[in-house]
This record gives sequence, C-alpha cells and structure tokens, in this order.
Amino acid sequence: MSEQSHAAPRPLLSPFNVVAALLLLLGGCAAAYRFAAGLGPSTNLDHLNPWGLWIGFDVMTGVALAAGGFTISSAVYLFGMREYQPLVRPAILTGFLGYFLVVVGLLVDLGQPWRLPYPFLVQSGPTSALFEIALCVALYLTTLFVEISPAAFEWLGLKRWRRLVHSMTMALTIFGLILSTMHQSTLGAMYLITPSRLHPLWYSAHIPVHFFVSAVAAGISMVVLESALSHRALSDRVEVSGERLDEMTVGLAKAGAVVLGVYLAIKVVALSLDDEWALLLTPYGHWYLFELLGFVLLPMLGYIVGHRERRPTLIRISAGVTVAGVVLNRLNVSMFAYNWRLPAADRYWPHPYEIAVSVALVTFGVVMFRWIASRMPILSEHPDWRGEH
Repeated sequence: MSEQSHAAPRPLLSPFNVVAALLLLLGGCAAAYRFAAGLGPSTNLDHLNPWGLWIGFDVMTGVALAAGGFTISSAVYLFGMREYQPLVRPAILTGFLGYFLVVVGLLVDLGQPWRLPYPFLVQSGPTSALFEIALCVALYLTTLFVEISPAAFEWLGLKRWRRLVHSMTMALTIFGLILSTMHQSTLGAMYLITPSRLHPLWYSAHIPVHFFVSAVAAGISMVVLESALSHRALSDRVEVSGERLDEMTVGLAKAGAVVLGVYLAIKVVALSLDDEWALLLTPYGHWYLFELLGFVLLPMLGYIVGHRERRPTLIRISAGVTVAGVVLNRLNVSMFAYNWRLPAADRYWPHPYEIAVSVALVTFGVVMFRWIASRMPILSEHPDWRGEH
C-alpha cells in the first residue's frame, strides 16, 4: 500500500463531486432562504409543532450516530482492546464532524441563532436538561477536536504539539466517556415532560436509558459501516488489509449483538412496567413492533449469526439495519409518535427546504471526512509515528 503522501490525486470532476456539489448548492440556497425569510415560510413548524426534522434528525439522530467516537476509543484505551486501534481515528473524526454538524443544524433551527451561547452567559439554569446538553455537547465537541488534532499535527509536521496532545489521550478518553454518557441520556430525558404528547409506547420513565443504550448500538454499527465504506472508497489510503478488517468486523458483531440484546430487554421491561401491552394491537402498536422487531431483534440475530459463522457481509448489513433503526426511533420520538392525538391536518411533516438542509448537512459531513481522510493519517499511520498511536 502506498503512503498517503504519494497517493494519486483524485479528479475534480467526478460523479461523487458533481452530486455532492448539487446537494450542497440546494441545501445552501434553502438555508439562505430560511435566514432571509424566517422559520415560518421556510418550514412547517408552528406553535403545536415547534420541533421538527432539524431537531429530530440533525440533532437527536446526529448525536446518536456520532457515538462511535467514545465507544471505540473507550474500548481501545480504557479496556485494552488494542486490536481495534485502526478504527479509533476514523471513529473520532466521524464523531467530531457529526457533533459539528449538530451545532450547525441548531443554528439553522433556532429562531434567533445568535442566542446559542445564552445557556452559558445569560440563563444558566443548571437544573435544565437543555443546559446540561448544551454544556456537554460544547465540551465534547472541543474534546473530539483535541482528540483528532494529532492527525493534523502529524500531517503538518508539528511534532511537539503532537506529543503534547498524545500524552493527554487517557484523560481525554475518560472525559469524553463521561460527557457522552450524560448528554446521550439527557436527550431522552427532555421527553420526560411530554407524557401527554408522546405516544405511551415510546414514552417511558426509562427513556434516558433507552437513548443511551441505543446510541451505543448506533456507535458500534456506524464504525462497522464507516470502516467498510472507507476501505472501499479510499482504498489507496487504507493500510489495514481486507482480512484484518473482516476480523475486526466479526469482533464488533459480538458487541453489537450484546448491546442490541440489552436494548431489546429494557424496552420489553418498560412495556411490562407501564402495562402497555394492549396498545400493541393498535395501528401505533403495529408501527412500534415494526421498529422493535425489524430494527432491533432482526439485526441482533444478524450480528449473532454473522459472528458465529464469520460472515462480515451479513454483519455489515445488520449494522446498516441498526443505524436505520436508530434513525427511525429518534424520528418516532420527535415527530411521528409526537402529538399523536392531533388531527391529521395539524400534524407536522417536513417542508422541502427542511429536507434540503438536512441532506446538505449529511453531504457536507461525507465530503469533509473524505477530504480529511485523503490527506491526513486517519486511515493509516504516519511513517514518522508508526506504532505510537
């Protein structure tokens, strides 16, 4: 495998670049119209539905899918699973970009985006769930930036700075784990004040635990998907062989199966504690079973079979289904099962401008990951620091 510095430059006019540029242009125009005209004309939000796609997908889902950073770094640096070391930097980069885009999504969603720092400067409200989320996300985004900075320092040849930040690895990992545990669960805790609006099948006193455990499952699954896609799309930048990647994928399948099993168990326990079994026979109950059986039980079984029979392709399919299931769960909680008693005419559905902005944010994340991984030692080790990560 050739070194990154000798990798052939990629053509500027490629199908990927053309499609990405088009999506970014459409999303940029939609965002510009949102700031020029306001939230009213550019969204379907109102007083009955103040939170929509930009919160349900860009924030709730984005934070969950960015959980691979603390999941893999904790496994490697805190639990000694050094065989997964090649996955750490890609996972941290994905986490950093994910949290950065969460902040960008919030800026678009807020009616007065310049008030984003208000929880820290004006209305601290230390007992507020939103304050805890704002504080933890800000601190964790900073932590992820510091964690991924050694790759930039290696690329720029700043050896002293690289050594300094690398010496902080253990402390940064522990700090990131604490922050992630707090705000992943608190995102669910915000819905504890909505028992009259969120459907009883999704509402639970244990929803903070549900959010945290499902985020861990999403993090593991995103690492499986991201590593496979990077290995295919950026093969000239990857040092890990296909065989070793398959071995790591098989190992991650065991963790994915365990976490999904725990998540399935606590969801069933919540049903029993709240005695909501009869609601499973309703249309919303059918949708709930579709989510639980199709996107939790099914990928859990896929992980189990894939691990036992050493089938990486099945594991990657199961990872994709798990990621889709976490997306569906967050959208159910924030949109589809929210305000479920309202007439159909008053229910919220995303405006095309909202969809365009969300698609552009995802596209921007993919483009930035590709740009950074193509230049910095993310998918391979720098020759001057080989074996010292």
